Amino acid sequence: MKTMLAAAMLIGAASLPAWAAGISVTDAWARATVPGQKVSGAYMQIQSDVDARLLGVSSPAAPRVEMHAMKMDGDVMRMRELKAIDLPKGKTVSLEPGGFHLMLMNPAKPIVAGEFVPLTLVVESGGKQQTVEVKAEARAMGGGMQHHHHH
Repeated sequence: MKTMLAAAMLIGAASLPAWAAGISVTDAWARATVPGQKVSGAYMQIQSDVDARLLGVSSPAAPRVEMHAMKMDGDVMRMRELKAIDLPKGKTVSLEPGGFHLMLMNPAKPIVAGEFVPLTLVVESGGKQQTVEVKAEARAMGGGMQHHHHH
């Protein structure tokens, strides 16, 4: 009799409340910063199994996290803050340099390559909100973008 009950409980645990969207976040990373740098970017791939919207993001690493979009306006690349990012059902939405991305404003301390930046995404679907915890790996900027300081 006990095994039947245990099996029923397992099945119960596997079926989430009907409203909770299945949100998967992959390849989350953040830009490592240099001391004094007031902003960092965070990027990831988000996929939802229902139509949903990313309403906001918070992080203990920065007092404010903003959602931005880069858009060509004529021949000028403009950045604008977004109130929400649509996550269409079954479609992977890329947050990446040059597109949608997150801006970590005034990080409390430099974001060091190899560390993980915790992010809490607030996602709305079917009129309900849920949070998704993400750890973004800090990566140093490669190539010619780095500033070399000689001491």
